[in-house]
Amino acid sequence: MNKIKQFGLYICFDFFASAGAWLAFNQFRKTFIEAAKHGYDIPIVFDAKLILTLLLIPTFWLIIYTASGFYQNIFRRSRLRDTQNTFLTSVFGVLVLFFSIFLDDSVSNYSDYYYSLFGYFFLHFFLTLFFRIILSTRTIRKIQRKEWGYESVLIGSGKNAHKLYHELQNAKKSEGFDLKGFLTEDENPDATLNGLPNLGHWKNIAAVIEDLNIKDVILCMDEEYHTRVMETVDVIQNQNVKLKIMPDSYGMVMGMVKMNNILGAMLVEVDFEVMPQWQKTIKRSFDLLSSAVALLLLSPLFLLLAIWVKLDSKGRVFFTQERIGFQGKPFQIIKFRSMRSDAETKGPQLSNEHDDRRTKAGIFLRKTRLDELPQFWNVLVGDMSIVGPRPERQFFIDQIVQKAPIYTRLHRIKPGITSWGQVKFGYASNVNEMVERMKYDILYLENMSLGLDVKICIYTALIMIQGRGK
Repeated sequence: MNKIKQFGLYICFDFFASAGAWLAFNQFRKTFIEAAKHGYDIPIVFDAKLILTLLLIPTFWLIIYTASGFYQNIFRRSRLRDTQNTFLTSVFGVLVLFFSIFLDDSVSNYSDYYYSLFGYFFLHFFLTLFFRIILSTRTIRKIQRKEWGYESVLIGSGKNAHKLYHELQNAKKSEGFDLKGFLTEDENPDATLNGLPNLGHWKNIAAVIEDLNIKDVILCMDEEYHTRVMETVDVIQNQNVKLKIMPDSYGMVMGMVKMNNILGAMLVEVDFEVMPQWQKTIKRSFDLLSSAVALLLLSPLFLLLAIWVKLDSKGRVFFTQERIGFQGKPFQIIKFRSMRSDAETKGPQLSNEHDDRRTKAGIFLRKTRLDELPQFWNVLVGDMSIVGPRPERQFFIDQIVQKAPIYTRLHRIKPGITSWGQVKFGYASNVNEMVERMKYDILYLENMSLGLDVKICIYTALIMIQGRGK
């Protein structure tokens, strides 16, 4: 499967479909709308204005499609989902163009506006959908004929695994699973599964995914191992793979599954997505815009704080430290230094309200949370978001996970400068408090929305003004 070629085909088809729809709409507008007003036929003229719109309008539509997430997972196509996506994005895009362009048209009566609106919608929707269905059908048939497939691995070696393997192998049409091997529920190097390679214990799944470039993981443990289902899900959730499970494990992950196949093997997919793609696009756009503006407008404040930190105590102005971020990947967080340079000579430590390691400037910076301002750079480069669970060090994560394994779910989203846990609980001074704060962040994870992000930002601003940090 050539991802670049497939992506290029969708881009080209969508571009020319939207350009064709726009050209056909202009012909419709000249023939019916403007001709009715002036009383004579008006020919379409390929002037500079029309040619420019034939470039700009399709570009507008490509941006809309990208924001909606249509070009993600371009080999996992469903004609029904493609139809739904095309319809919804067409409605949104046509309305945007109607209120920004069509209302400037000179018409003989107001009903012509409705003719323009619905005429352009149907032209754009059906022409775009026509080419998309052709590409999706081509993709689906290549997968069904086993010409294309996703590198896959089974977790399980008992009767469920054998049953599923035979069902997949005997299916008249392939579901796209290119099985590379299986992992056992327990450490049994002698386990076999119809000639598939034994890849070891299921806890090795992260290494197997990286080594074999796995795209799909199929969980089919026997009933006696169902207590490990959620543990397995927690391990896999931060890997860039699709997770399918057999239906008898459905209840173990209730609320995280979705059906995506009716005629094939009885599998359900665990859905790790926490926000619709269009909301994630808006959230990232807000992060980029707000961090760029903040770094620009607050540069005088940055300079004053930097001078204060430097004059107040010996050491660097900025403090950097490795934290764990999205999908468990480390990054360097940056802050204004608020403690003495030798604050952690005895190893990693958490701060508290009476911490004598804080400098005079640091006490004020932490109470007002101004020490966090340089993290707008982390947001700008993509390591963090404005709102998200606070990133921790691996040293403390290991201790938190021993008390609350669910903590690893927070790595499904980018960490943030501020969070629901930070607002409701504040800074944590020990691991137990970190576990308590985590509960608020898990609640945020399960209820993420743009509205909640705005509310958290407002509360954070109030905390800064009131100086209620530590």
